[in-house]
Amino acid sequence: MNPPRFPEMETAFTLTADHCEQFRRDGFIKLKEVLSPSLLAYYRPEITNQVGLLSKETTPLSERTTYGKAFLQVMNLWRHSALVQEFVFNRRLARMAAQLLGVRGVRLYHDQALYKEPGGGLTPMHVDQYYWPLTSAHVCTVWVPLQATPLELGPLSFRSGSHRFKFGRDLVISDESEERLQAAFKVSDHPLIEQPYDLGEVSFHYGWTFHRAGPNRSDRPRAVMTMIYMDAETRVAPPANPQQENDLATWLPGRQAGDLADSPLNPILFAG
Repeated sequence: MNPPRFPEMETAFTLTADHCEQFRRDGFIKLKEVLSPSLLAYYRPEITNQVGLLSKETTPLSERTTYGKAFLQVMNLWRHSALVQEFVFNRRLARMAAQLLGVRGVRLYHDQALYKEPGGGLTPMHVDQYYWPLTSAHVCTVWVPLQATPLELGPLSFRSGSHRFKFGRDLVISDESEERLQAAFKVSDHPLIEQPYDLGEVSFHYGWTFHRAGPNRSDRPRAVMTMIYMDAETRVAPPANPQQENDLATWLPGRQAGDLADSPLNPILFAG
């Protein structure tokens, strides 16, 4: 096997017990200087190229739904580009996910690029795990901005501790989810944490953590790459809604409720 193009992708990032405790208490964590500017500059052009090739969005921004205005969303880029696969299979990030989740190993659920175009709208408040037919709550997403992301670009924000908040877990991402959840959180003890991201800073959040992103008020795209990691022992849950039925067919082909979530699209990315 050839050595990694960037050795940092193989070496461990120092996570402390406090980091892990913070993640499990708050449902998310932001960490600076996880990836070098040179690494991000190297992979960004190919990720951006694949988004352009694979995105099926042709409707003008002004004519799209709220979801369509939020971002260009392209999934499983690793299946289309060997260079993007290098990035997605980054062992540093996968090891961090396993440590934060407190599991021995993690599989890939899927990757996705989320490009918020100039003038792109709000990403409404939601939880990701609404869409996932998985038995385990030991699932998280790493959110990797490919540029410094000030507030005007629409960085991800989180409701602290909301992975324990039960209301709204059955809401599909929409204007309704934004309105109903914002009202619910006004009388909760889960403050909104909205901060810019430095270049090289990444965040991890649980599948049940409520989050949103503001509009892109700049004249340049907000380029973000994400990977969803699940405990390597996660099993498939019976789909609870049409979205989970679609996810089961798309990201877990050939697997049924009760099976290990180990389709060919779900390789182990780290095993301790």
